[in-house]
Amino acid sequence: MRIAALDDDALQLELIKRATEASGHVCRTHLTGAALLKDLRRETFDLLIVDWELPDMSGPEVVRWVRENIGADLPILFVTHRREERDIVEGLNSGADDFMVKPVRVGELTARVTALLRRAYPASTKSVLEFGRYRFLSDTRSLEVDGTRVELKNREYDLALFLFQNMGRLLSRDHLREIIWGQNSDVISRSLDTHISRLRTLLDLRPANGYIVTAIYGVGYRFEAVPATAHRPPAPGAIPA
Repeated sequence: MRIAALDDDALQLELIKRATEASGHVCRTHLTGAALLKDLRRETFDLLIVDWELPDMSGPEVVRWVRENIGADLPILFVTHRREERDIVEGLNSGADDFMVKPVRVGELTARVTALLRRAYPASTKSVLEFGRYRFLSDTRSLEVDGTRVELKNREYDLALFLFQNMGRLLSRDHLREIIWGQNSDVISRSLDTHISRLRTLLDLRPANGYIVTAIYGVGYRFEAVPATAHRPPAPGAIPA
């Protein structure tokens, strides 16, 4: 999972980064609220860890901006020296999902992050996942459309499944590349575009079939379910993939 951490203390950020990456996540760190908000305008994350006392704005202000501009689904964890009941109430009322008091204890941080991610992105234990005409068979890593098997390469299968599991969610280009090619991959941006285009053709992803992949200029892609008869124009800033 991709995590963004915000704290004005570089040592605290390094501790959070080491703890989360030890659990297999990718963690991007930010020293100011403005830096995080700038990143959120062009990147996507699965969870935010936010400090309260910041040099340019307060933690609750950051959280409220996220809720107003990103949405209600992104899990947010406050990690702060504030410990009074009124602070916890204000933090949660601003839109945070959980509240943790410093000093950071690595075991507790890991447990809270894991719990938030588990609630927000429940892992499926099903061997078969069905999305309308599309049927993913996890045991054989294969995909059927209307009962007919579609030949997909490994990365194409991973990308298709990730898109279906994150339907309606804006996903940045870096996010998609990290999921499909790995955190340290040097794959060029055009490779992602090629894979998306190929999936669109192989799976016949178009409004008439109930699904559409949209490229959001300067950010990434959104995969959406649409009414099968809909032929709506793209949203402002959107370019059909």
